[in-house]
Amino acid sequence: MACYISSNQNRFYAALEPSFGTVAAVTAANRIPAIRLAIQHETVQGPRRDKTGSRTRGGIPAGARTRTRYQLETYMTNWPNIAEEPAYGPLIRGAMGAAPVIANGGTVASATGAQLTFAAAHGLNIGQAVSFGGEIRFVQWVVSPTVVELNAAFTIVPSAGSPLNPAITYSVATQLPSVNVFDYWTPSTAVQRLLAGAAVDRMRIRVNSDYHEFSFDGEAKDLIDSATFASGLGGLTAYPAEPPVGPLEYDIIPGHIGQVWMGVAPAQFLTLTEAEIELKNNIDMRKREFGFSGPTCVAAGEREVGVRFRLYEKDDAATLGLYQAAKNREPVSVMIQLGQSAGQLCGIYLPAVVPEVPEFDDRQPRLEWSFSLSQAQGSIDDEIRIAFA
Repeated sequence: MACYISSNQNRFYAALEPSFGTVAAVTAANRIPAIRLAIQHETVQGPRRDKTGSRTRGGIPAGARTRTRYQLETYMTNWPNIAEEPAYGPLIRGAMGAAPVIANGGTVASATGAQLTFAAAHGLNIGQAVSFGGEIRFVQWVVSPTVVELNAAFTIVPSAGSPLNPAITYSVATQLPSVNVFDYWTPSTAVQRLLAGAAVDRMRIRVNSDYHEFSFDGEAKDLIDSATFASGLGGLTAYPAEPPVGPLEYDIIPGHIGQVWMGVAPAQFLTLTEAEIELKNNIDMRKREFGFSGPTCVAAGEREVGVRFRLYEKDDAATLGLYQAAKNREPVSVMIQLGQSAGQLCGIYLPAVVPEVPEFDDRQPRLEWSFSLSQAQGSIDDEIRIAFA
């Protein structure tokens, strides 16, 4: 028996559920290098108003509704096979909705500015990512079966015959899947936990902190644990054992490495000091209806996508154009690339963001602009794309 449980002896896994509240089979491939998982499971206590002749508080009856909330934080890491989704892909799908689309590369015939011509049919769609060298870009327009217009030109122009790297792109969708998050500890006799029916209500991506970080939070249908497990919970007959634990080898991406492209005519900004991309799904778990003791499904509301950022002011055309767009309520495109090497790239693309008028921060020697949460807009499920390459 251990005299205490070390907080470092903790391993996390994430997987998509086959149906809401039904626990998925967990494998070693589902392991994620998370920083922290906070779970709050509580009874929803309505006030009792019956008069008892004393000041003693009455108890809550058995079978009262419960509420399970969670927050999971993880670093952006590399992954061994860039033709497959990263381990935290199920959480990104839980936040965005659509299954990822993989572009296996292709061969470049020519590149002129942001226009890319392929040697054969590319099979790409608007919003899909492509990658060359240590950069990632998004298809802004499909010109023809062999020609696409990118959101910005590659800084190193691909020559004829250059192969593109595989890239995987996540898009938003109307319906959201639910997720399982497994929380295993050493020793195996300690309390093991898992979230059943977890919905990702909010996803945040932090840029230019110590490391690039992803954060996911929301509610879950239930918290299942090894100490109080009963057959039937989550569709299980026994509490799931942890997969064989092997070495988890990965590299963390420093938070200052990447690129930023913004503007009506996108230009590269080298003055960004801080940014955070936020996606909020406004989920209702349908937990207040008569006849049910807990959540019954994931019902997503209006999606809110935005970015808040800070940058140093310059008197160049790109920076002035950003201010003018904010004053005129004119949408600009925003693309942020995290990382600079194949297998360590993440791109976030928001085609139409209406920037808020910045606050001028003159507390430091150099004037800094602070843009509060600036909302992204679109037509139908196209306000944000996230890609890895």
